[in-house]
Amino acid sequence: MAGKPSPRKLAGVLPSLSFATLGAMFISGFFATIAFDFWGQVLSPGLGFANLSPHGLARSLLSTLGLPSNDFAGYFVHFYLVGLIGYPIGWMYIFAPIWRMIFGDTNWFLPSAIYGFGLWVFAIGGITAVAGLPFFLNFTGITWVALVGHVLYGIVMVALLNLLEHRKAT
Repeated sequence: MAGKPSPRKLAGVLPSLSFATLGAMFISGFFATIAFDFWGQVLSPGLGFANLSPHGLARSLLSTLGLPSNDFAGYFVHFYLVGLIGYPIGWMYIFAPIWRMIFGDTNWFLPSAIYGFGLWVFAIGGITAVAGLPFFLNFTGITWVALVGHVLYGIVMVALLNLLEHRKAT
Protein backbone atom coordinates (compact mmCIF):
# COMPACT_ATOMS: atom_id res chain seq x y z
CA MET A 1 0.00 0.00 0.00
CA ALA A 2 2.94 2.31 -0.40
CA GLY A 3 2.08 5.57 -2.09
CA LYS A 4 -1.59 5.51 -1.13
CA PRO A 5 -2.82 7.96 1.48
CA SER A 6 -4.07 6.44 4.71
CA PRO A 7 -7.59 7.26 5.94
CA ARG A 8 -5.99 9.63 8.47
CA LYS A 9 -4.41 11.57 5.61
CA LEU A 10 -7.65 11.85 3.62
CA ALA A 11 -8.08 15.48 4.65
CA GLY A 12 -4.72 16.20 3.01
CA VAL A 13 -6.02 15.20 -0.43
CA LEU A 14 -9.13 17.36 -0.29
CA PRO A 15 -9.04 20.56 -2.34
CA SER A 16 -8.81 23.73 -0.30
CA LEU A 17 -11.96 25.79 -0.06
CA SER A 18 -10.94 28.85 -2.05
CA PHE A 19 -12.21 31.09 -4.81
CA ALA A 20 -10.07 29.12 -7.27
CA THR A 21 -11.70 25.86 -6.15
CA LEU A 22 -15.19 27.37 -6.34
CA GLY A 23 -14.41 28.78 -9.78
CA ALA A 24 -13.16 25.41 -11.03
CA MET A 25 -16.25 23.75 -9.57
CA PHE A 26 -18.62 26.18 -11.26
CA ILE A 27 -16.82 26.18 -14.63
CA SER A 28 -16.55 22.39 -14.81
CA GLY A 29 -20.12 21.94 -13.56
CA PHE A 30 -21.42 24.50 -16.05
CA PHE A 31 -19.87 22.83 -19.10
CA ALA A 32 -20.69 19.32 -17.85
CA THR A 33 -24.34 20.32 -17.37
CA ILE A 34 -24.39 21.88 -20.85
CA ALA A 35 -22.97 18.62 -22.28
CA PHE A 36 -25.58 16.61 -20.33
CA ASP A 37 -28.46 18.79 -21.52
CA PHE A 38 -27.16 18.97 -25.10
CA TRP A 39 -27.00 15.18 -25.21
CA GLY A 40 -30.34 14.60 -23.50
CA GLN A 41 -32.40 17.37 -25.07
CA VAL A 42 -30.84 17.86 -28.52
CA LEU A 43 -28.72 14.93 -29.73
CA SER A 44 -30.65 12.05 -28.22
CA PRO A 45 -34.09 13.08 -29.53
CA GLY A 46 -32.46 14.09 -32.82
CA LEU A 47 -31.19 10.52 -33.14
CA GLY A 48 -34.63 9.12 -32.34
CA PHE A 49 -34.01 8.33 -28.67
CA ALA A 50 -35.74 9.68 -25.58
CA ASN A 51 -35.73 13.35 -24.58
CA LEU A 52 -34.45 14.03 -21.07
CA SER A 53 -36.34 16.37 -18.77
CA PRO A 54 -34.11 16.67 -15.69
CA HIS A 55 -35.93 19.76 -14.47
CA GLY A 56 -39.09 17.62 -14.48
CA LEU A 57 -37.46 15.15 -12.08
CA ALA A 58 -36.40 18.07 -9.89
CA ARG A 59 -39.96 19.41 -9.97
CA SER A 60 -41.33 16.00 -8.95
CA LEU A 61 -38.91 15.82 -6.04
CA LEU A 62 -39.73 19.37 -4.90
CA SER A 63 -43.45 18.62 -5.10
CA THR A 64 -43.05 15.44 -3.07
CA LEU A 65 -41.18 17.43 -0.43
CA GLY A 66 -43.97 20.03 -0.34
CA LEU A 67 -41.75 22.76 -1.82
CA PRO A 68 -42.49 25.11 -4.71
CA SER A 69 -42.26 23.03 -7.89
CA ASN A 70 -42.75 25.43 -10.79
CA ASP A 71 -40.53 25.45 -13.89
CA PHE A 72 -38.12 27.98 -12.42
CA ALA A 73 -37.62 25.87 -9.29
CA GLY A 74 -37.03 22.73 -11.38
CA TYR A 75 -34.44 24.42 -13.58
CA PHE A 76 -32.81 26.08 -10.57
CA VAL A 77 -32.40 22.77 -8.75
CA HIS A 78 -31.21 20.90 -11.86
CA PHE A 79 -28.78 23.47 -13.22
CA TYR A 80 -27.52 25.37 -10.21
CA LEU A 81 -27.89 23.22 -7.12
CA VAL A 82 -27.09 19.89 -8.78
CA GLY A 83 -25.04 20.70 -11.89
CA LEU A 84 -22.91 23.57 -10.62
CA ILE A 85 -22.69 22.70 -6.92
CA GLY A 86 -23.88 19.25 -5.84
CA TYR A 87 -22.25 16.94 -8.36
CA PRO A 88 -18.90 18.80 -8.42
CA ILE A 89 -18.78 18.75 -4.60
CA GLY A 90 -19.49 15.02 -4.69
CA TRP A 91 -16.53 14.47 -7.01
CA MET A 92 -14.06 16.86 -5.38
CA TYR A 93 -14.76 16.15 -1.72
CA ILE A 94 -16.12 12.58 -1.64
CA PHE A 95 -15.52 10.36 -4.68
CA ALA A 96 -12.07 11.52 -5.87
CA PRO A 97 -10.47 11.48 -2.40
CA ILE A 98 -11.84 8.00 -1.71
CA TRP A 99 -10.71 6.83 -5.16
CA ARG A 100 -7.19 8.16 -4.50
CA MET A 101 -7.17 6.58 -1.05
CA ILE A 102 -8.01 3.16 -2.51
CA PHE A 103 -6.30 3.23 -5.92
CA GLY A 104 -3.74 6.03 -5.62
CA ASP A 105 -3.24 8.54 -8.41
CA THR A 106 -4.62 7.01 -11.59
CA ASN A 107 -5.70 8.35 -14.94
CA TRP A 108 -8.86 10.45 -14.53
CA PHE A 109 -10.99 8.86 -17.27
CA LEU A 110 -12.13 5.61 -15.60
CA PRO A 111 -13.00 7.14 -12.22
CA SER A 112 -14.88 9.99 -13.93
CA ALA A 113 -16.98 7.49 -15.93
CA ILE A 114 -17.62 5.44 -12.78
CA TYR A 115 -18.61 8.62 -10.95
CA GLY A 116 -21.05 9.45 -13.76
CA PHE A 117 -22.51 5.95 -13.47
CA GLY A 118 -22.92 6.52 -9.74
CA LEU A 119 -24.70 9.81 -10.43
CA TRP A 120 -27.10 7.92 -12.70
CA VAL A 121 -27.82 5.36 -9.97
CA PHE A 122 -28.33 8.19 -7.47
CA ALA A 123 -30.59 10.27 -9.74
CA ILE A 124 -32.54 7.69 -11.70
CA GLY A 125 -32.51 4.92 -9.09
CA GLY A 126 -32.75 6.96 -5.91
CA ILE A 127 -34.19 10.41 -6.49
CA THR A 128 -36.94 9.02 -8.73
CA ALA A 129 -38.01 6.68 -5.92
CA VAL A 130 -38.06 9.53 -3.39
CA ALA A 131 -40.02 11.66 -5.88
CA GLY A 132 -42.66 8.93 -6.17
CA LEU A 133 -41.70 7.91 -9.71
CA PRO A 134 -41.12 4.33 -10.87
CA PHE A 135 -37.82 2.68 -9.93
CA PHE A 136 -35.29 3.56 -12.65
CA LEU A 137 -38.27 4.97 -14.56
CA ASN A 138 -39.25 1.39 -15.43
CA PHE A 139 -36.07 1.04 -17.53
CA THR A 140 -37.64 2.89 -20.45
CA GLY A 141 -35.65 4.73 -23.11
CA ILE A 142 -35.18 7.75 -20.88
CA THR A 143 -33.32 5.55 -18.39
CA TRP A 144 -30.60 4.70 -20.90
CA VAL A 145 -30.36 8.23 -22.31
CA ALA A 146 -29.92 9.41 -18.71
CA LEU A 147 -27.15 6.82 -18.20
CA VAL A 148 -25.19 8.19 -21.16
CA GLY A 149 -25.88 11.75 -19.99
CA HIS A 150 -24.65 11.18 -16.44
CA VAL A 151 -21.50 9.36 -17.58
CA LEU A 152 -20.88 12.18 -20.08
CA TYR A 153 -21.39 14.71 -17.28
CA GLY A 154 -18.79 12.96 -15.10
CA ILE A 155 -16.23 12.77 -17.91
CA VAL A 156 -16.66 16.39 -19.02
CA MET A 157 -16.59 17.71 -15.46
CA VAL A 158 -13.41 15.86 -14.50
CA ALA A 159 -11.71 16.63 -17.82
CA LEU A 160 -12.29 20.33 -17.21
CA LEU A 161 -11.21 20.13 -13.57
CA ASN A 162 -7.98 18.50 -14.73
CA LEU A 163 -7.48 21.05 -17.49
CA LEU A 164 -8.01 23.93 -15.05
CA GLU A 165 -5.65 22.34 -12.51
CA HIS A 166 -3.01 21.81 -15.20
CA ARG A 167 -3.30 25.41 -16.39
CA LYS A 168 -3.04 26.66 -12.80
CA ALA A 169 0.15 24.61 -12.28
CA THR A 170 1.88 25.99 -15.36
